[in-house]
Amino acid sequence: MTMQIAEMPREELRTPELSVPNQEPKRLKTAPSPETEGLQVGSDAAEAFIAEKRIGERIKYLRLKKSMGLVELGRHTGLSASFLSQLETGRVVPTLRNLARIAMVFSKDLSYFFEPEPQKLFRVHRSKDRVRLPQSGVADPSYFFESLGYLVPDRQLDPYFAEFLPTKAGRDPKSHQHIGYEFLYLLSGELDIRHGDVTHHVEQGDAIYFDASTTHTYVCQGEAAATAVIVTLQQPISASIGGGSAKVLAAANGPARLRNGVPAGFAPASDAGVASKSASSRAS
Repeated sequence: MTMQIAEMPREELRTPELSVPNQEPKRLKTAPSPETEGLQVGSDAAEAFIAEKRIGERIKYLRLKKSMGLVELGRHTGLSASFLSQLETGRVVPTLRNLARIAMVFSKDLSYFFEPEPQKLFRVHRSKDRVRLPQSGVADPSYFFESLGYLVPDRQLDPYFAEFLPTKAGRDPKSHQHIGYEFLYLLSGELDIRHGDVTHHVEQGDAIYFDASTTHTYVCQGEAAATAVIVTLQQPISASIGGGSAKVLAAANGPARLRNGVPAGFAPASDAGVASKSASSRAS
């Protein structure tokens, strides 16, 4: 006997609907910091801050450096010449988009217009503040000198005022050498300069420029002292070796001796000493 099983109707599975309450997202409340609480930047303060950056002057500097007119700059940037003129004079403030156009013309980053301007180097060395120092390394100096650039940090040139005393019996002139070059302008008197094995005689108004890595000596001639302005350049001498370039840091008689970047035998043992002595002289 065959039994038949009737199919039961299938119930449809329904996913219950989730009801989400209509709530606004919670916002985190931050307490104001003591530095910013009650602070409100006014329009005058913002204008003053922008004016300090001197954006217009920087734009004009770049334009004139390229010998470019306002009309030409306008063609490159898509800005009118009158608008650019107002930018340079500070009558309007550029948007970042317009400033970016100008910066790209001159291959500059946007930060160029906001970075602090480098301070221009300018130092005055008063005659009353300078310190007269004797030739170093000898008991009986044949000359005295005054540094004319001790206030300039990391300088490449070392200028001096030198006074060469008349020769006297028993004084043996001391030769010296250092890396770089030397320039001398004779203000008064007569001077013999022994450079290597050759002696050169110079008189008032004469000037010489020589390789300072070669041993050299100053000898005053005549009964009056000789005065000169001397400038030394602390730069190694380039020489060609095997088709390439190499720095010659030693002379024929041995390596040049430097004291804090100052030629031994001529300049003071330390420029810092000159500055400190100068400061003490001003205090007294």
